[in-house]
Amino acid sequence: MSNKTCCRGPGYATPLDAMRSGPREKLLYTVTVQPNLDEPHGDYLSTVDVDPVSPTYCQIVHRTFTNRKGDELHHSGWNACSSCYFVDENSKTVPKRDRLVLPALNSDFVYILDVVTDPRKPEIIKTIDGDVLKSHNVTGPHTTHCLANGNIMISVMGDAEGYAKGDFILFDSEFNCIGTWTKGEKKALCGYDFWYQPYFDVMVSSEWGAPNKWRRGWKEGDLDDMTQYGCRLNFYKWSTQTLYQTIDLGLDGITPLEIRFLHDPKRPEGFVGCALNAKVFYFKKKTDSDEFEAKKVIDIPGKLVDTGNGKAENMGGMISDIIISLDDRFLYVNCWRHGDVRQYDITDPESPKLTGQLFLGGAICSDLPNVIVKEDKELKERPPARYVKGRRLEGGPQMMQLSLDGKRLYVSSSLYSPWDKQFYPKMVSQGGHIVLIDVDTVNGGISLNEDFLVDFGNEPYGPSLPHEMRYPGGDCTSDIWLADDA
Repeated sequence: MSNKTCCRGPGYATPLDAMRSGPREKLLYTVTVQPNLDEPHGDYLSTVDVDPVSPTYCQIVHRTFTNRKGDELHHSGWNACSSCYFVDENSKTVPKRDRLVLPALNSDFVYILDVVTDPRKPEIIKTIDGDVLKSHNVTGPHTTHCLANGNIMISVMGDAEGYAKGDFILFDSEFNCIGTWTKGEKKALCGYDFWYQPYFDVMVSSEWGAPNKWRRGWKEGDLDDMTQYGCRLNFYKWSTQTLYQTIDLGLDGITPLEIRFLHDPKRPEGFVGCALNAKVFYFKKKTDSDEFEAKKVIDIPGKLVDTGNGKAENMGGMISDIIISLDDRFLYVNCWRHGDVRQYDITDPESPKLTGQLFLGGAICSDLPNVIVKEDKELKERPPARYVKGRRLEGGPQMMQLSLDGKRLYVSSSLYSPWDKQFYPKMVSQGGHIVLIDVDTVNGGISLNEDFLVDFGNEPYGPSLPHEMRYPGGDCTSDIWLADDA
């Protein structure tokens, strides 16, 4: 990136600039899944009003339907973000954050939405058929990130037949497909999330598994073939687009999902949440080397639980999301199965300190009559069920989104509808929810906001399932910052 800039693109110059001067969020774009596969309107993007002075606060004010069955919208991303903030003086155009990208896990379609003409009513302006991805031998699109050169990159998890494959698919600024990103013969076995740091010429990706496996729900036998399920971190040379290092995290690191570098673009270190056994690994670049090292820094023990079949089995916490505050001070971790959200102080990233914990449902609540917790190394008693505005929270805490100032943490309840149906069928039948956690950014600590609830149980075409959330102006998980002297 040139040191000479002609103007400014979208977002903010630095993470701290976003934290200090960014506006309070007023809208929350929420990916919403229709679990009834016979419903022709399909999945949709919910526009949720989160402006506390608005008369429609906590309400869904618009729904943008795909009008296609079986998509399984999941994550979303932007055509431009803070990585496009510094515009080179030779650039012919100034990027604008005006398109939201919605890939579909099951259909392999990608939907492009205009979010600028009317921010409260996004509109689908382009649909990319799943056959476009299959023509490049990739499927299972997941994470979307914009690149500083104007292209958009989406991670993929499978080949055209649904077997595991870790790669990325590129689109230009008009959403014409360019092809796959990885060069060279060496490829990642599995794919999922990714984050890049051009200052250190590196990108890191995580792994879930083969679409053929996770699309039909979880089975213990899935781990018999670890070429089809993930346990590795993959590091790429950003400049050459080549895979140069893979770290196997072992059994503790099965299903490393959400992966984040720290927001400071000059700190080559970050965290990844490993879902199945609820561990968090810290990774950092070695001194005087391009290679990275990783170590487990958070170990949430499983619980020995009889869920009603007369057999006690280990229940892992299932960490399905992590998020880092823009000042790189707090790390938030959820446990979808155990039911809690945790806040850690990561001032010393190699030794996170637990500063807050809050239960928001889960599978071990004390009012579940058929559940018997045989052994719990953390809790002396089972947590009670959680009610907000008279509604029992079904399911567990899933995707999270933190306000720019770090004071509000929004939490949704749906992981992925086939898994929701397997682990939390009552949530599927009654609909999911979004709740709000208030954060003490001075001393640490979290508490539930009892006045905030977005209920997806009474939707126009039946109960639905909210997953990932975005703010129109960017957020802690969609925006990547570049060093201004890179």
